[in-house]
Amino acid sequence: MNPPAAVPRTGLLGGSFDPIHEAHLALARAARDHLDVESVQFIPAAAPWQRQPLTATAEQRADMVALAIAGDPGLVLNRIEIERGGPSYTIDTLRSLTGRMGTQLAGTVQYVWILGADQLANFCTWKDWQDIVALVDLAVASRPGTRPEPPTALRDALAKLGRTLHWLPMPEMAISSSTIRQRLARGESVDGLVPPAVLRYIEQHRLYQV
Repeated sequence: MNPPAAVPRTGLLGGSFDPIHEAHLALARAARDHLDVESVQFIPAAAPWQRQPLTATAEQRADMVALAIAGDPGLVLNRIEIERGGPSYTIDTLRSLTGRMGTQLAGTVQYVWILGADQLANFCTWKDWQDIVALVDLAVASRPGTRPEPPTALRDALAKLGRTLHWLPMPEMAISSSTIRQRLARGESVDGLVPPAVLRYIEQHRLYQV
């Protein structure tokens, strides 16, 4: 009798990507290389509920993601939140992907939601966060020599479910989308902060200029 086939796993990286930058890509590559996943899907938000209105349109942000990951093995664009429209809640996306209101169906794709260290700190403010941890594993960026402490409520919820946090080794990268937008508005260089194809797109569409 043959052993049961391993259930495929997929990494999910959500965000506004306004614009996507090299730290986003480094986090996705760390997940691809250190988790047992077949791919890492970038999920641009339609309208992030915890953020101010975005500068680039949803289509422009999706275009930039597609340009940034072109030819990078295992990195793909998922337009589920853009196509759904409205406020983007992670739990709604996961329920759509898993087809469940509770724990994930056995034998289907297993998902790992990828977080930056800053997102881990406020994770328990997310809508229905307890349901999120029931549906997926969590993987968190961990910089050299440091490991962010999860909120107590999250740690307790994970322990109750028998889940553990996955840690993704990440280099120190002081890059943020807001800094990039500010630099572009001042006419300063962002070379090395965004992929060249993304920078060409930004210049072509005159994004982030005052």
